[in-house]
Amino acid sequence: MPLLGFRAELLSVAEDPAAAGPESVRHEPDGLLVVEDGIVVARGAYVDLAPRYQDLSVAHFPGKLLVPGFVDAHVHYPQTERIASHGAQLLEWLERHIFPAEAAFADPVHAGSVAAFFLDELLRNGTTSALVFATVHEASVDALFEAALARNMRIVSGKVLMDLGPPTLRDGLVEGRAASEALIARWRGRGRLGYAITPRFALTSSDAQLADAGALLSEHPEALLHTHLSENFGEIAAVAERFTGAKDYLDVYDRFGLVGPRSVFAHSIHLTAREMERMARARSGIAFCPTSNLFLGSGLFDLALADRHGVGVGLGTDVGAGTSFSLLATMGEAYKVCQMRSLSLDPFRALYLATAGGARILGLGDRIGALEPGQEADFVLLDPLATPLLARRTAGASLHERLFALQVLGDDRAVAFTFVAGRPAHRRDSPPGRGA
Repeated sequence: MPLLGFRAELLSVAEDPAAAGPESVRHEPDGLLVVEDGIVVARGAYVDLAPRYQDLSVAHFPGKLLVPGFVDAHVHYPQTERIASHGAQLLEWLERHIFPAEAAFADPVHAGSVAAFFLDELLRNGTTSALVFATVHEASVDALFEAALARNMRIVSGKVLMDLGPPTLRDGLVEGRAASEALIARWRGRGRLGYAITPRFALTSSDAQLADAGALLSEHPEALLHTHLSENFGEIAAVAERFTGAKDYLDVYDRFGLVGPRSVFAHSIHLTAREMERMARARSGIAFCPTSNLFLGSGLFDLALADRHGVGVGLGTDVGAGTSFSLLATMGEAYKVCQMRSLSLDPFRALYLATAGGARILGLGDRIGALEPGQEADFVLLDPLATPLLARRTAGASLHERLFALQVLGDDRAVAFTFVAGRPAHRRDSPPGRGA
């Protein structure tokens, strides 16, 4: 394939600024990104790089901010149609709204329809990679992976394990293992897909199934572990009542071999210092889901506590408890949650959490998230003039101010283009359903 050039203001944050400092921010006010076969081959100031590629076909995006594609570290595609469901906290909300909706994913046609809409919605919001919950049904994973393969997106997912779930969403120990093994075999090495072993949370699996999930994780070193942890006080109390011998919630997973460098725990709001210290030693990651945590009244994630222990963090929209597919909006809500915890979240660090930080906890930090040479060319063109209010707020503003305004005031309207592996996947002014 020919070399492709993309000229715009370039911005990425490859390392956590809280640890690496301002040098982690890479910014070219008039930059050039050179892509071949979906991979970044060069990046730098346009004036320096352009003479080296005189026959390069260049797409120019004046006034746009080119950033890495967003990485959603925790989201439920089967809950797409239950976003904005009123009332109740976590356990009651699941029973009332979510479990009935997920039962419908036994139908492959329904699963395929929702999967296609879900992935297009991600792309419309600038998200190019995601760690995704499916349902207990094998067909729900097939539908998502088929749709992701067609869009060449980097999606990690897996069949939910829950042999203690409600009757309409209950698998068995043997059936859950067999379906998981079949999905791993069927999808291994295809496109940009990855598998996640996915016990829903401690309360919905028997001890035997949790132990078997640990065995699956050990037997498949390429797979992630994706589950929920310490989201809601009622949930935590129920876990403590069932697992009386465990030190705490994290220790439940630890006893079954589920805490390690490939483990991603969504929420992790109410963790003790011991749990954070254990996660740090295990090199596990946390998906911080601010809109969901606020919507369900679950609590305020303590980013400073995670920082003190050196635990890796990414951002998750957690739709449908989360209230937006936009990681821009999620960054804005993360700022507010941190404010309530007396921590000011810098906009460059917020961008890190939504890109390279999320990539890192998914074990993909070498492939996506920073737009460095050798990485996959997933990127987004943000428009600081997308709305009259954004245009007025960002006129003459510094990069710091523009980025923060995009995070607080921005949403899908601020995403002018989304590119996947160097190819257009979404264009804002295209007719609905027509992609790019």
